[in-house]
Amino acid sequence: MADSIEPLPPDHPAREIAHSWQHHLSKDRRRSAHTVRAYAATAHRLIAFLGRHLGTAVDGGALGRLQPADLRAFLTTRRMEGLGNSSAARELSAVRGFLAFAASERGDQTAIPRLKGPKRPRSVPRPISPDEAFSLAGEAGEEAVHEWIAARDFAVLLLLYGSGLRVAEALGLTGGALPLGDAIAVLGKRNKTRIVPLLPLVRDAIERYIALCPYPMTKDQPLFRGARGGPLNGELIRRVVRKARATLGLSDRTTPHALRHSFATHLLGRGADLRSLQELLGHASLSSTQIYTAVDAAHLLDVYRNAHPRA
Repeated sequence: MADSIEPLPPDHPAREIAHSWQHHLSKDRRRSAHTVRAYAATAHRLIAFLGRHLGTAVDGGALGRLQPADLRAFLTTRRMEGLGNSSAARELSAVRGFLAFAASERGDQTAIPRLKGPKRPRSVPRPISPDEAFSLAGEAGEEAVHEWIAARDFAVLLLLYGSGLRVAEALGLTGGALPLGDAIAVLGKRNKTRIVPLLPLVRDAIERYIALCPYPMTKDQPLFRGARGGPLNGELIRRVVRKARATLGLSDRTTPHALRHSFATHLLGRGADLRSLQELLGHASLSSTQIYTAVDAAHLLDVYRNAHPRA
């Protein structure tokens, strides 16, 4: 999705609404500069499109009278410009947010037109790509009130993907794991400890969070803290992921556990043997690890179908 903004003319009736929306995202919602630019660009594109589509000046009243067919026409135009499913879903999310803001500015209680986002084909569970994993981790902190909380969420999700941890294992880490090295000891199910690798990128993310965290990192206290300094609740991480995946247009099967699942599938696809994978994941039996062979085969079929000229 192009993020460039074509400014509305100074006398455009919707110019002030778009400007207020941009200010709201930046100051009230504390969204990143990239997100503000992208969402503001969407608002400008929508207003410009509606001017042509409706054949009339677009003001607050016109925004309040929009129908699902109007939004569908806008989205169709964007798809014709080359927008993919994930970008189209994010564009629609930005449109909904803008219209909801415009309605609140007018004191209008009218429901925002409902329109389903692009569908992703349903299939057997799939790992998400490395790019999607990093996008998810980056988006997760977008709505955080404090910088250290954004850094925390980013570090936790990178840890799940980079080291294949369960959510409970990541949140069970304490300050005793510091200082960080090339690997980290994790207490898994049945109170069994295993050693997992810590990629430099993951280590850097955790250390940045530690540097920003306002709470002391003592040996017996949780490494990842909640907003008030207590243990971080796993449901909060799941909630953050739900919001991030909706923004990115990812499948509802993109959960924190899917990051661990992706870690395993990607390692297997790059030649890791099942026994080593079993140790890294902390599976009690090899049969638990063998499910990834079927998933990897399904993934290869997807690649084949998408790439082979006769598929």
